Amino acid sequence: MTASAPRSSPLALTVLALLHYKPLHPYGIQRLVKDWGKEQVVNVRQRASLYRTIERLHGDGLIAVLETGRDQQYPERTVYEVTDAGREIARAWLEEMLSAPKQEFPEFPAALSNLLLLTPEEMADVLQRRADALAAQLDGLEAAMTAEAERGLPRITRLETEYLRAVTAAELEWVRTVVEDLRAGRLSASQEQLEALASEPTQP
Repeated sequence: MTASAPRSSPLALTVLALLHYKPLHPYGIQRLVKDWGKEQVVNVRQRASLYRTIERLHGDGLIAVLETGRDQQYPERTVYEVTDAGREIARAWLEEMLSAPKQEFPEFPAALSNLLLLTPEEMADVLQRRADALAAQLDGLEAAMTAEAERGLPRITRLETEYLRAVTAAELEWVRTVVEDLRAGRLSASQEQLEALASEPTQP
């Protein structure tokens, strides 16, 4: 183990969790993430990020090389297994991520905080485009939930899709309400009001 505490991430936790079930090589991890629908919550599109995460976990002593194999179909592949330290840290990361809301800085709230750079008409137009995209995402999540249920996966293994569907539906409803208020003129501020707010002295 390194002197500093291992750094957690959604992908690192997922790698450790999958290795709890059986030893895997990186391609097997990537395939299992997709087969189990976890690509909705962890990004494995860029294989380089997966390899960097695996290297970091190995360097921290959380996973170990079980074997290195080669056959005629594939290049040399290193198979990893989770260590006792990896099992312990995975539980600690999981408990922290589940119990403690984390202050994150996603793009959308940051964009909303600067919405006044646009006219009300422009605001309504761009937010309507977001609503359309959210509606498409919601359709995809509902289709994924149906497919997962048809495959016989128990609900406990599908909670991330259920959560994403609930959050997406809530955001879609809110965005549509804001668009309606903008188009109806119920959500606006005059230039004079904004200039007065900007000229107010800041608190020490």
